[in-house]
Amino acid sequence: MSGVDQPPQSPEPEAEWEPGPAWEPEPEPEPGQWPVPDGPLRFAALGDSLTEGVGDPVDGAWRGWAALLAEGIASPGREVELHNLAVSGAQTSDVLLRQTPAALALRPDIVSVVVGVNDTLRQTFDIHAVAARLDEVYGALTARGAVLLTACLPDPGTMLGLPGVLARPLARRQGAVNAVVHALSRRHGAVHLHAAEGDLAADRTLWSADRLHPGERGHRVFAAGFHALLVDRGLAAGTPPAREPELPPPTRSASLWWLATAGTGWVARRCTDLLPQLLALAADEVRHQARGTSGRLDVSASHAVAAALAAL
Repeated sequence: MSGVDQPPQSPEPEAEWEPGPAWEPEPEPEPGQWPVPDGPLRFAALGDSLTEGVGDPVDGAWRGWAALLAEGIASPGREVELHNLAVSGAQTSDVLLRQTPAALALRPDIVSVVVGVNDTLRQTFDIHAVAARLDEVYGALTARGAVLLTACLPDPGTMLGLPGVLARPLARRQGAVNAVVHALSRRHGAVHLHAAEGDLAADRTLWSADRLHPGERGHRVFAAGFHALLVDRGLAAGTPPAREPELPPPTRSASLWWLATAGTGWVARRCTDLLPQLLALAADEVRHQARGTSGRLDVSASHAVAAALAAL
């Protein structure tokens, strides 16, 4: 089994790419039809550990929501060929520079892009850069006629149960990413799953021991949500993913062992980068609370999102 959330290698400068003649747009499919009438349906899944399947181990490997969804959109006359390109720790820059070119080379019929949480956990977080990258990724994929799947996600501070002064800055960051994903999903005609609220955010039994990755039930709920949206568009005829797990959840002792070993390493890697800045953000939060001006931080975050979208 792979590490829980090992960041990929930093992108090399020469990895930057620009659309060339081989990436000319193809005619878009009619509503309710896949772009290619025969052969397997090609599904490329892009993103981070959530899409890689962390939290849903099967036979010594990660399965995850993308594999469960692939089973649900297959039909008797057509199989689904899943290419999971997601990598634990990936940020929007990794999806743009590495995963998107790989996906385009596969000429997918359907492609999911679920990413952004790792950006919020970095000292270098910049909503303008996140918006620009996602706009470029979405545009490149939909220009080839692929059906695009996107999702907004719960904020990590709340899921981890951090104190308010630490959780609120992270919530603003994830809220900003979600607002950008919402807006760009509309712009590019994506099938968008609102996963930042509802069962996935509220029901802790859907999450694994680290409280940052769904467990098997959570991955099933995520897959079932996308399946329902695709059914509404006439793009899924297979059996929807079952919401109840097939395997027993990890025992309490197994969960504690994971937290004491792999989980501790994951937190340590994040804290080395984020903790100094997060403490500064928390101090700013306390100052605004004392002055009764906390609302200014929310307004500032909203203005940053609006400016990032206006710049595209």
